[in-house]
Amino acid sequence: MTFLALVMSLQLTSVKTSFDNAYHDRGLDAAQLAYLDQCLRNYGPETAQARSQLHSYTAGVIASTWPDEPPPAGVDYPDPKTMNMVGENPTLAGLLNQVGLEIARLAPADALHQNLAASCRQAYENAQSRRWTVIEDAHNSVSPLFSQILTFWLMLVFLSFGLQAPRKLLPVIVMGIGVVAVASAMFVIADLDLPYGGLFGIPSTAMRNALADMLR
Repeated sequence: MTFLALVMSLQLTSVKTSFDNAYHDRGLDAAQLAYLDQCLRNYGPETAQARSQLHSYTAGVIASTWPDEPPPAGVDYPDPKTMNMVGENPTLAGLLNQVGLEIARLAPADALHQNLAASCRQAYENAQSRRWTVIEDAHNSVSPLFSQILTFWLMLVFLSFGLQAPRKLLPVIVMGIGVVAVASAMFVIADLDLPYGGLFGIPSTAMRNALADMLR
């Protein structure tokens, strides 16, 4: 039992670390998108098309990642029903790629716009990098086979305790409390392993704040 408790403790620590990293990376992703939009805004009206596509991309991410929440308002974006909740999405990838192409077409006429164009290109590359980090964060960190083996071990442990325990009320109550405690720990592990779903899911606050900043 001590060995299983140690394994569950380590597993809980691992999934909590993965969840915290995913939460942190989503915030950085939102901040990078907002910074890219600000850079394009500073460049001037020539970037209107790129900014519009960036707004559509951000709104599409919100609508597809958090489908149970109110959809973004004030901007057009692709139908979220055609997009995955997590993972790589060709539609959103295409929108962000178009932003990159628009930035590549910029033809700065003076030193100021040359510097701004260089900053926007760097910001776009950072946004692409952050996007892939977020995509990878969404994958489960716990092996299904490991979870099945751990569950099987726990079943054997409690089965052995149940066979040895006296047929009295107090041992039954103690056994029930143990089962509930272990089951709740397994639930937390499984839930934290789904960063964009479940009870502890990452909220859309950072992305919505970024979109609001873009549209102001």
